[in-house]
Amino acid sequence: MSTARPSQNKILITGAAGRIGRAFWRAQPDRSTLRLADIATAGLADSGAEVLALDVSDLQACMRACTGIDTVIHLAADPSPDADFMGSLLPVNIVGSYNLFTAARAQGCKRFVFASSAQAVEGYALDVQVHEQMAPRPKNLYGASKAFGEALAALFAQDGTMTTVAVRIANVAEFAAGQRHSPRDVAAFISERDVVQLLQRCAEAELSGFNVVHGVSDNRYKRLAIDQTRRLLDYRPADDAFVILEGQAAQQS
Repeated sequence: MSTARPSQNKILITGAAGRIGRAFWRAQPDRSTLRLADIATAGLADSGAEVLALDVSDLQACMRACTGIDTVIHLAADPSPDADFMGSLLPVNIVGSYNLFTAARAQGCKRFVFASSAQAVEGYALDVQVHEQMAPRPKNLYGASKAFGEALAALFAQDGTMTTVAVRIANVAEFAAGQRHSPRDVAAFISERDVVQLLQRCAEAELSGFNVVHGVSDNRYKRLAIDQTRRLLDYRPADDAFVILEGQAAQQS
């Protein structure tokens, strides 16, 4: 079983105003150890944490953001599968990720948790369960930008000064009664509480080198396998999309 790292580690969360970032920092009992960064900081002022406006396309701003930080959780990105490459994916997802990795190493950060995506492996056939050791196979340019981030994570772990984790986060959702969902989206479901737990384990587990882990809940069928993720992180997802949907169906009948 993994052992915990010191709880006093200072954590930088980029994209802290987004859905995953907000769920993560709200779940932390002691926010004094957090630095919340986003290009738009509305809604972060009352968090109880240090707040920083950050444009990840600015390398010097990233250098300042990483000062005094032990762990970076890099969530900032354009998450749209249809995002414009030159206008958004290149400056934010690609240059921005390069800037954060570069700044983290320059400032002596010990761990970098990169929010990759299931889109980085969406090119595999839908009847193939993707395992953690399988190479990226994106289906769109957004997925390609995340595959680039995984490559950066591998590169920046090579000299042994920084541990990196690429987290292929899938479908963070809340299934409301009456909604329709594709089989893929059900199999790729991860609840907010499970993604929070997963990121917490990425920050705290005893790790070294470069690691790839998968972000889905304990669904009856999983688009992304989590056997290796469970072993590596002691990840214990609480939810199952199929149970949630069956419960809703029973209530409606």
